[in-house]
Amino acid sequence: MTIKVGITGGIGSGKSVVSRLLGTMGIPVYISDKESKRLTVADTFIRCELIALLGEEVYVRGELNKSLLASYIFDNPEHIHTVNAIIHPRVRDDFRRWVERHASYPVVGMESAILIESGFAGEVDAVIMVYAPEELRIARAIQRDKSSRELVERRIRSQMSDEEKRTHADFVIINDGESPLIPQVLKIIASISGNSAYFR
Repeated sequence: MTIKVGITGGIGSGKSVVSRLLGTMGIPVYISDKESKRLTVADTFIRCELIALLGEEVYVRGELNKSLLASYIFDNPEHIHTVNAIIHPRVRDDFRRWVERHASYPVVGMESAILIESGFAGEVDAVIMVYAPEELRIARAIQRDKSSRELVERRIRSQMSDEEKRTHADFVIINDGESPLIPQVLKIIASISGNSAYFR
């Protein structure tokens, strides 16, 4: 049976780096952020529900009107739950189909910043949290996204705190720019899979 691992962590923690390392180890990773964006455009149910919620203008020339959706979400904290209730179940179902297509792999991954908040943690056998100090996360996000410190800090505050995430994690990877990542990843995957071959 395929073992499913979830990779989570806050903005700038280095989730994507860990996912890429898993990929080089031959472990395919479902990137939920990328796939949810794809489904928001391609999935007929999501399109119909968002149009019913926000009107035809939520899609412009076949693409999602991100500014309209963002203004709706930020208008009221409850609105994000309404949108997530439309999108997340479809992402979950898509992930399950993806796992079936990758059934020949002993281990697969799912990367999601909101793995725990979205309920996706229930879809995996183990949760790996990627941790980095907040100041380092802010600096990484500013550089990566060409964003302001204020906007990055707002995004951090909107996410579950690292302290709370840690209580849900089975494993923690320290990505502080000093602790080597590869040995940590190898040790965790070997532990999860019971396969010491990942060390070779």
